Amino acid sequence: MKKGISRLAVCLFWLGVWQAASLLVAQELFIPSPRRVGERLFALAGSAVFWKAIGATFLRVAAGYAGGMCLGSLFGLLTWRIPALHRLFAPLLALLRAAPVSSFILLVLLWVPAGLVPVCISTLLVAGLFWQTVYDGAHSMDKSLLEMAQVYRLSPRVRFRAILWPSIRPVFLSTASTAIGLAWKSGVAAEVLSHPAFSMGKALYESKIYLETPDLFAWTLLVVVFSMLFEHCFRRLFARAAAQTR
Repeated sequence: MKKGISRLAVCLFWLGVWQAASLLVAQELFIPSPRRVGERLFALAGSAVFWKAIGATFLRVAAGYAGGMCLGSLFGLLTWRIPALHRLFAPLLALLRAAPVSSFILLVLLWVPAGLVPVCISTLLVAGLFWQTVYDGAHSMDKSLLEMAQVYRLSPRVRFRAILWPSIRPVFLSTASTAIGLAWKSGVAAEVLSHPAFSMGKALYESKIYLETPDLFAWTLLVVVFSMLFEHCFRRLFARAAAQTR
């Protein structure tokens, strides 16, 4: 109860700051009021295009997240198992972690259709996170356990479930929850530049081009809320999975 009241007070405070800034500027083109943004949000929610855009963006982000998790985990295990591959692909991992997202988006736009750009961008960025996480987790594993597994000739499946997975599980689940936000933000950013049909990113871009600032605020608010919502849901899901596997 106290936590809920505290969160409500924080929300009301920042809504008050927003309202004060809107009154101070007195120009809807620059800072529309919370009431005006809420009105536009309800108006947009009454159209089928609105829900198609949200659904399409969600599918792209989900596909990119799943692909990045699988690809990054695979490369993490391979580069841990074969040190020569780690040395070979180390520059690629550094590139994924250091290069600006906008550069990746513009490059991928040259190679794939607009509708696949957000999927590819989310996959690449999420894969970089999981790659490093799985590699570090496996690399920090107790080597004596592996030697024991070789002595007793344990199958690869048993080695993974009894030795490898417990070593990487904590950092893996932590990365899995935080990568949701990255996948969502990078996917929407890719939509802003690639303009695929029925996307939240395209709606953001068009709102800015046509100077519909209340719509721009409304879509931005939706992106933030959905990112926080899915990150919260997946964090609880992975926390439950971690508790069950202990």
